[in-house]
Amino acid sequence: MKSFIQTIRNIWKIEELRARILFTLGILAIYRLCSFVTLPGIDPNQLQALKSQTASGIMSILDMFSGGAFSNASIVALGIMPYISASIVVQLLGIAVPYFQKMQREGESGRRKINQITRYLTVFILILQAPTYLASLTMQGVPASAFLIKGPMFTVISTIILISGTMFIMWLGERITDKGIGNGISMIIMVGIIARMPMSIVQEFTIRLEGQGGGLVVFLVEIIIWLVVIAINILLVQGVRKIPVQYAKRIVGNKQYGGVRQYIPLKVNAAGVMPIIFAQALMMVPITLAGFASSDTASGFVVAFSNPYGFWYNFVNAVLIVLFTYFYTAVTINPTQMAEDMKRNGGFIPGVKPGKKTVEYLDSIMSRITLPGSLFLAFVAILPAFAFIFGISGQFSQFFGGTTLLIMVGVVLDTLKQIESHLLMRHYDGLMKSGRIKGRSGA
Repeated sequence: MKSFIQTIRNIWKIEELRARILFTLGILAIYRLCSFVTLPGIDPNQLQALKSQTASGIMSILDMFSGGAFSNASIVALGIMPYISASIVVQLLGIAVPYFQKMQREGESGRRKINQITRYLTVFILILQAPTYLASLTMQGVPASAFLIKGPMFTVISTIILISGTMFIMWLGERITDKGIGNGISMIIMVGIIARMPMSIVQEFTIRLEGQGGGLVVFLVEIIIWLVVIAINILLVQGVRKIPVQYAKRIVGNKQYGGVRQYIPLKVNAAGVMPIIFAQALMMVPITLAGFASSDTASGFVVAFSNPYGFWYNFVNAVLIVLFTYFYTAVTINPTQMAEDMKRNGGFIPGVKPGKKTVEYLDSIMSRITLPGSLFLAFVAILPAFAFIFGISGQFSQFFGGTTLLIMVGVVLDTLKQIESHLLMRHYDGLMKSGRIKGRSGA
């Protein structure tokens, strides 16, 4: 406890780190306030039906990602998912379209162009999603008396506000990345998820107490299992395979120094939580195209993909996660570039010839460690369905794995890693007595 208090004091002593943390907390507070600002022309007191609909099923996931803004008919109801969807499309184009491949090789200027295209595509997606969301409000049982303003004018004004709300969230996320601590977009998603956690735990506790004998014991067992799942997620995020690299002998003056052996840390889950986020964004497409149809009028396809605890939803979600893990790993880790860097610095992998053989070796290693990593990632992602089958409430089961827990663990570790880097640069002790925190970005 004394060491923890001293660490907090050390964090507070570093002016830059203190300013970044306070700036991040301030931005996140603004986002949370926006999630409670209802669209003009809607009576917030008559949204109980919408909140009931979003308490379970696919709607609960949509509401969780928006931090409750979806069920509040907020100005930021569509959240950050349209931007994630646009990012997926742009990254896929980077593989298939030469124009985007060229921009990816242009460095900083190319990155700015890609970001601008992503923003334009986000607006286009919002133009389609915003009217659909407004039309879905009546389908989810919101009474007509809740709409104080009606007609085409309400749709046009509300669409503009919803588009502006999502773009404002994007801007807040970019400000956190530039001037705060951690990745801004990931932090915003995580805060929305955490906002639902206390209510879910209290709800599960109440359900167990109201049940027949042994409810409190069952609740404690659930919490223990939940903590074990969190530990497994941490191991998944931190798993590393080290590749030995031998550097050639160096001659300084008249003295010859022996070669130096170092290691390349290749992460078992190099893609981090991005495959989960990408897959979740695509899983929202069917329900979005269906206009958030109610269960009474929805077709079999829409019903199957509207149930986050059903077989087909989880099967397709797991397949997408495996595919996106390979895709994102291929985008972020370039074996050819790694081999060239080693050769340029006089390094080589013992037993492997430099050049093409090194590229093939690194590529084979990444393929081998990515497969179990992607399968385990997919398994963790569908754990909430198993938790629901074993009788855990729908809201609390979402925190037994899946998108929510992986995002929380990954973002928290990444943020703590950045804080630890600031401490170590100022010659303070890190956050852990032994070893260092390993975030998503590396070992």
